[in-house]
Amino acid sequence: MYNLSVIIPFLNESGNIERLTTELDTFFSKKMDLKVEVIFVDDGSTDNSLELLQQARYTHYTPKVIKLSKNYGSHAALRAGILHAEGAYISFMYADLQDPLELITQMYALAQERHEIVWAVRKTTQSGFSERLFSQTYSYLMKKYAIKNFPAKGFDIVMFGQKVRRELNQNIELNSSIFLQILTMGFQQTTIEYDKQARQAGKSKWTFSKKVKLFVDSFIAFSFAPIRFVTFVGILLFILGSLYGAYIVGRKLIYNDLEQGWASLIAILMVGFGITNISLGIIAEYLWRTLDASRKRPLFIIDDIISPKN
Repeated sequence: MYNLSVIIPFLNESGNIERLTTELDTFFSKKMDLKVEVIFVDDGSTDNSLELLQQARYTHYTPKVIKLSKNYGSHAALRAGILHAEGAYISFMYADLQDPLELITQMYALAQERHEIVWAVRKTTQSGFSERLFSQTYSYLMKKYAIKNFPAKGFDIVMFGQKVRRELNQNIELNSSIFLQILTMGFQQTTIEYDKQARQAGKSKWTFSKKVKLFVDSFIAFSFAPIRFVTFVGILLFILGSLYGAYIVGRKLIYNDLEQGWASLIAILMVGFGITNISLGIIAEYLWRTLDASRKRPLFIIDDIISPKN
């Protein structure tokens, strides 16, 4: 049994692997009181990242490499790591090392104080403007419409114990966020703040399409706001339509001066059909996810589990 399991998902990180394994070894060489396993989860890499991991030297921690059959996304990769983690506590790190390794011991110390979940919350970040804008907007909307205790500047790192691990393994959710699932579990939680560093090598895999998917998945899975929005818009349009209809009838009876025109009719129809299609799209998102869950397809498929020799 290990004191700690650190899960590191990666996708085409050949530019960071050597630095990552070296810094992990240096860091854990100073933590001899901890028995640590590091689980590297290959999320469908097409470069030589896996080969570099197999060639690396490991002295002060036990490595394990989980190779997924294809790219399933970082959240699925984290879940695969949790499923095979053997540590009393589990934490996440990332191959780009934008998050300082010192967070591991800081969170572990708090976890020993009977905190089941410890969050590392960003205080500052050196990410680009577009990423900061997305993060701030996402955090604001999640806090306002879904999860009231969502951190204002977001998070990427968490440490948790066996209670959370058991719940995550028993409830592997499709099209969901593992972080939000943990956040909504309850249990005793606490946070620490840290400064997120800039990426030193390689290219971020956090693409626009992945951001959009996370945004949609988060609200569909953890908030009724989209469905409530559809109901609100329907009621609002009904009221406005009724008032406008009453106005037309009254104007016709009293003044009889209204001109028939296609422009206003087409504008009203376009707005009405546009809102209807948006509403149907939101409902379809819920229905598709219900269908996807009913199929019971695996969230990830493990191709191989490798234990590199020290």
